[in-house]
Amino acid sequence: MKKLSIPVLSLIAIFILSYSNTKAQKPVAIQKVISESQLLASKEKAGPDRSNNEYELVWSDEFNYSGLPDSKKWSYDTAGNITGWGNNEAQYYTSACLKNSEVKDGNLFINAIKEDFEGRRYTSARLVTKSKGDWLYGRVEVRAKLPDGRGMWPAIWMLPTDWVYGGWPASGEIDIMENVGYDPYVIVGSAHTELYNHMKGTHKNGNITISDCYTEFHNYILEWDASEYRVYVDSQLFFTYKNDGTGYQSWPFDKPFHLLLNVAVGGNWGGQKGIDDTIFPRSMVVDYVRVYQKK
Repeated sequence: MKKLSIPVLSLIAIFILSYSNTKAQKPVAIQKVISESQLLASKEKAGPDRSNNEYELVWSDEFNYSGLPDSKKWSYDTAGNITGWGNNEAQYYTSACLKNSEVKDGNLFINAIKEDFEGRRYTSARLVTKSKGDWLYGRVEVRAKLPDGRGMWPAIWMLPTDWVYGGWPASGEIDIMENVGYDPYVIVGSAHTELYNHMKGTHKNGNITISDCYTEFHNYILEWDASEYRVYVDSQLFFTYKNDGTGYQSWPFDKPFHLLLNVAVGGNWGGQKGIDDTIFPRSMVVDYVRVYQKK
């Protein structure tokens, strides 16, 4: 087993924070601040208590191999490179390129590198499970250590496999973890729908501050059912999005979604305060990905 312990986090303060919503700066609904504590629990026990065994493992990658990510589980998304992914991102996402996506030492490394490539100043990778891992409801758990530095924008998130209700954001987006380097330690979870999105100024999200997210592994967790979804870091619940029963405009999350892991550079949000070119290379390191569904 790898890295058998994680930080147990203690709550220090809760406060409400609100501000205007723009495409470049996402609104924050609720913020919790936590600090490091002694390492007590094994990584299998990280996150919400599931001692009643209500879930069973249905998909995983433990990264106990070397080379490129397992092609039976992962593909590479490069379709938005020309347009900057709609966010004016500065990186070029490569496909099956070992320097940007490599499995070694029991971990997946997604590496952002400063280099001129295809008209961009940086390269990175955006891995997806689409058509290789797609789920309706369940528990998604990604154990990861994040890259720091101004201009970094790592993300663990989900998109619909089939855009049944229309293009983004009508068919939905689930953000399990986002962090921008100019706002260190702040982990954001959010929901995007036709009614609730930052284009309309109605974006729904929450955040939590993890003081060692760049130096230690943490479990970034989604629990999702027909009534709501909940986002955690380890055992700390910090964002809940509920099905209000009014239809797909607010709840498009009744169709299969797939997982994405990526490290963006710059962009409307990640690059709001520029990019520090002295920090590269930077990596998001993933210990494992596990998906559970109820028995």
